[in-house]
Amino acid sequence: MSCSLITVLIVEDSLSELELMSHYLDNGDYTIVKSTSAKQAFDIALKDNIDVIVTDVVMPEMSGFELCRLLKRNPVTQKLPIILCSSKNLELDKLWGMKQGASAYLTKPYSREQLLNTIQSVFA
Repeated sequence: MSCSLITVLIVEDSLSELELMSHYLDNGDYTIVKSTSAKQAFDIALKDNIDVIVTDVVMPEMSGFELCRLLKRNPVTQKLPIILCSSKNLELDKLWGMKQGASAYLTKPYSREQLLNTIQSVFA
């Protein structure tokens, strides 16, 4: 999948975190779509051609866990790889995230390499 652009939907309510992640992915290999809420992200995932979603866990209105469950229940989005990205770094949080259908769990703070490797890993 590395020969074509990968469309990444970043879901993050913190604008500074959203910009940091976008900056990390701004290397020509990715098309970046941004969302500041899980509800908006769900709508985007339904209508746009998204390859992978990187979502924060703790957000107002709907958490990344809830977004994950919603996406996995919908036939249109159920095969989408989802990477949960959170400062919640307990093993229990990671296990719960995977149980919700996440393909990977990335803990904050993360490096550019960790983000890129995690995205690549969901396509392996």
